[in-house]
Amino acid sequence: MLVRILRSPKKADTYLFIPLETEITELPEPLQGLFMPEQLVTKLSITPEKQLARISGVKLLEHLQTEGYYLQVPPPVVSMLKQPEM
Repeated sequence: MLVRILRSPKKADTYLFIPLETEITELPEPLQGLFMPEQLVTKLSITPEKQLARISGVKLLEHLQTEGYYLQVPPPVVSMLKQPEM
């Protein structure tokens, strides 16, 4: 499947994977607001064997087929200042 990866101009490290032929206006309004104006990062061919940084090709294809998109948000920040209690 060919996909477009969009970067959010409003939230850092937030990306949207959508099928190549999908228009952003077809997505839920909250996503439209988060990703407009559209900022294209790249286009990719996704196969089940493909491994991306935060998701496998299998999982990504599942999201694209069921939801019509995949929203990638930054991982939670872990504080390195907290020391384990002894």
